[in-house]
Amino acid sequence: MKICITGGGTGGHLMIAAALVEAAKKEGHEAIFIGSTKGQDKKYFEHDSLFKSVYFLETTGVVNQSGLGKFKALFKIFKAFLEARKILKTHKIDAVYSVGGFSAAPASFASLSLRLPLFIHEQNAVTGRLNSLLKPFSRGFISAYDKTSSIQGYPVKEIFYKNARVREKLETIIFLGGSHGAKAINDLALAVAPRLQEKSIKIIHQAGENDYARVNAEYEKMGIEAELYGFTKELETLVLRADLAVSRAGASTLWELTSNGLPAFYIPYPHAAGDHQFYNARFIVENDLGWCEREGADLEVKLLEILDEPLQEKSKRLIEYANADVALKMIRDAEAKL
Repeated sequence: MKICITGGGTGGHLMIAAALVEAAKKEGHEAIFIGSTKGQDKKYFEHDSLFKSVYFLETTGVVNQSGLGKFKALFKIFKAFLEARKILKTHKIDAVYSVGGFSAAPASFASLSLRLPLFIHEQNAVTGRLNSLLKPFSRGFISAYDKTSSIQGYPVKEIFYKNARVREKLETIIFLGGSHGAKAINDLALAVAPRLQEKSIKIIHQAGENDYARVNAEYEKMGIEAELYGFTKELETLVLRADLAVSRAGASTLWELTSNGLPAFYIPYPHAAGDHQFYNARFIVENDLGWCEREGADLEVKLLEILDEPLQEKSKRLIEYANADVALKMIRDAEAKL
């Protein structure tokens, strides 16, 4: 099977693409990637060796544009749609798998225009606008939050569930603000750092490239040693070492932590479309698998309370709840429906 994986914009969408190409390669299939020149797409896949070919088309998001900006964005998507049609024909693609995000629009519409099977993965508890539009025309629609989904669970890279472990003692905490970082999480990390040092808890911190210098200076000023990163593609190895996470609630990160058995305190990004990060995290909290607070709450007090809570039971339940090999099941499901 020759498959095109498309979508991106943010790290969450791209991590699904990474899991799918890993699974496709394992099954002996050939995969190409079509993304955007904007967002994180090139940073993730420009030099990726698993894809046979990668393409980055000039597109931007439409939803947050207004007036003339919306028209320009739609025109870029139309031009990219024509390019995507040529790419799909050149590679004789059998199926297209969309992982969502504005990057997915050109190749998804191109697949429908060429009558190629379109498969969709919805990563969030609240379905995105593009996926809502395309769902009726898709051959398969997968969502971890939809009980009617033919495949339950969320596709993550194999390393997360293969190396899952039960956390019994809090020795290392990791702060994750997403691919761009999060000032609220950075400020929280700096606020609790002295208490963490008192408890001999090691700090791993992804601060984001824009806030890296400030955060680094603050740690140095306090004389606190932290393993600090701006952006890193080695996040999975950092997660494996941690015993507790403080994180945004983007779906990919949430399910990676779940699959690895890493309990987390989620602080949803307040401006996410449809407030989807809050609903992602609420799903975890309702199943008693983690913690969640809105950004405006007293985060420092809540985190300090969590530091004294036992981790073992939640960690065990996370591992039991996660569904391994979801990416492999998605690829096999697509192959069966061709």
